[in-house]
Amino acid sequence: MAVVTVRNLPEETHRALRLRAAQNGRSTEAEIRAILEESVRPKDRILIGSELAALGDKYGVDFELVREKEPIRVVEFE
Repeated sequence: MAVVTVRNLPEETHRALRLRAAQNGRSTEAEIRAILEESVRPKDRILIGSELAALGDKYGVDFELVREKEPIRVVEFE
């Protein structure tokens, strides 16, 4: 997992984060992770695969995907 350091965070902001974390029963670090996760990957985001499957269901298109079972081959350039 990646590690991120935030410098020069205003004391008011840090205090607000600690308060919010306590209200949610989490550590400050867990609260920051939750805030970041929700801001960049909201729960109500549109998932393109799900939308395409729903579209296929709506119009009676069967998206039968067959995945290759062979391992991925690396291309070598000489």
